[in-house]
Amino acid sequence: MEKKEEFVVKVRCQRIGCDATFSEDDNPEGSCQYHDSGPIFHDGMKEWSCCKKKSHDFSLFLEIPGCKTGKHTTEKPVLTKAAPSPKKPVSAPSSNSTTGASSKETCSRCRQGFFCSDHGSVAGQMNSKPLNLDTGALSKSNANTQGSPVPAKKLVDINEPQTCKNQGCGMTFKEKDNSETACSYHPGPAVFHDRMRGWKCCDIHVKEFDEFMGIPPCTKGWHNADPSS
Repeated sequence: MEKKEEFVVKVRCQRIGCDATFSEDDNPEGSCQYHDSGPIFHDGMKEWSCCKKKSHDFSLFLEIPGCKTGKHTTEKPVLTKAAPSPKKPVSAPSSNSTTGASSKETCSRCRQGFFCSDHGSVAGQMNSKPLNLDTGALSKSNANTQGSPVPAKKLVDINEPQTCKNQGCGMTFKEKDNSETACSYHPGPAVFHDRMRGWKCCDIHVKEFDEFMGIPPCTKGWHNADPSS
C-alpha cells in the first residue's frame, strides 16, 4: 500500500520586517528576524525606532533587516510607538544694533545668499557677487555621464526562486510561473502626511503602520525581482 504524502500547511508570519511563510512543525527559535518597534516618519525620512536605521526611499526602508530574532507568529504584534523627535527651538532675532553684524554672519539665509527681511543689505551684497562656475568641470562631468556604460541585465534561471520586489508583494516566485497577473502589488507611491499613511495609487489612508502594511494591493502585473529594471 502506497504511503500518502503529508500536506504541510504554511502560513505567513505577521511580525513587521519578516513576512516569511512557516509551518508549526518547522518554527525553531531564531528563525524569525523582525522589528519590534514602530517606525518614525519625519521630514521625508523613514526610521525604525528599535534599531535607529533609516532611509529616504520607502522600498529600501522596508528592506532593512530586522534587529530582533525569535519564533514566527500568526498574531499581529502590538508595536511600541516612539515619541516624536523634539523640534529645535528657534531663537528670536535680536533688535540690538550693536549685535547686527554678528547676527548677519550667523544668519543661515544671509550666508546662503537668500533674501532676509532682518538683514536685507547683506543678502543683497551676497547676491550681487558673481558665481564662479567651473565650466571645465561641468563639461568633464557631462562627458563622464554620457560615456558611462549601461549595466548588463542579469541572466536568471527560469527555475531559480526569486523574491518579488514590487511594493506590497514580497512573494517568492520562479520565472517559469511568472505572468502578467501573477503579482498583486501597489504601483505607489506610498504617502505619509500628518500622521496618516497610505498609497496614492488606491487612495487608501490609515493612521497605524500595521494597518498600512495590511492595505490590500490594488494592481495586478508581473513579479519583479529587480526594481531597477
